[in-house]
Amino acid sequence: MGMGKQGAASLFAVILASALVGLKAGGNFYEECDATWEPQNCWAYDDGNRLSLALVSNSSGSMIRSKKQFIYGTVSTMIQLVPGDSAGTVTTYYTSSLGDNHDEIDYEFLGNVTGQPYTIHTNVYADGVGNKEMQFKPWFDPTADYHNYTISWAPCMIVWYIDGVPIRAFRNYEASHGVAFPTSQPMYAYSSIWAAEDWATQGGRVKADWSKAPFVASYHGIDLDVCECYGGGCVAGCAAGFGGSGRYCSLSAAGLGKMQWVQSNYRIYDYCADPKRWINGQKPVECDLAQY
Repeated sequence: MGMGKQGAASLFAVILASALVGLKAGGNFYEECDATWEPQNCWAYDDGNRLSLALVSNSSGSMIRSKKQFIYGTVSTMIQLVPGDSAGTVTTYYTSSLGDNHDEIDYEFLGNVTGQPYTIHTNVYADGVGNKEMQFKPWFDPTADYHNYTISWAPCMIVWYIDGVPIRAFRNYEASHGVAFPTSQPMYAYSSIWAAEDWATQGGRVKADWSKAPFVASYHGIDLDVCECYGGGCVAGCAAGFGGSGRYCSLSAAGLGKMQWVQSNYRIYDYCADPKRWINGQKPVECDLAQY
């Protein structure tokens, strides 16, 4: 159903109000994280409340990882993406388990040439299989200030938020329809910056301008509201704690309206609408099922 100009303006005002509420992430990087790749390109400051990750060459970026492993919860941070010409770079915020058949929930921010928007890339893997990409262009400048990015992972569904606004939901249909969903492998939270010149910007047509290196992404605070778990019996306990029909398993009417507004106006790719990606020409089962 279409929305008139007055209705669209009212909804946008609600989204802006949500952003003001969502622009907050506490937590200390010293206490919560370790640098796991190229630590010389990672530095914390402001008593550990702020962090910068630098990409200095096509083989030398940086990564941090949470000290905690967990099953279910919400992970949140505020990021100011690489300003100016960020072509060929990828900044990330995601959760992932270890091993080849891993589970993963992604935010990847694909850089672009000066004046062109970033691509906000989302995906989910279960048992090593992903191919569930959904992409957005931002309705704000992600390089001008910090914005809050949150992943909510519960046994019933995953929701991606920006500044408190849900942009995507992925519901658990594993038991009812055989759709793989991350349920049993403890994950870490990660942030990184790395080079992906072969695909990140305009399908790889635009490469990084290394004369502009280092490319620096800045982070402010990290919140891990999670069920700490390293495998074994805690998996079932965490599932019980985050299960049911509470706030983790549904979106409010207002939240649903915001998500539909974002997807109608700013979604630029959906694997469900890309037959070239379907296996044997068959649309993935979940594409015809409600995701919220």
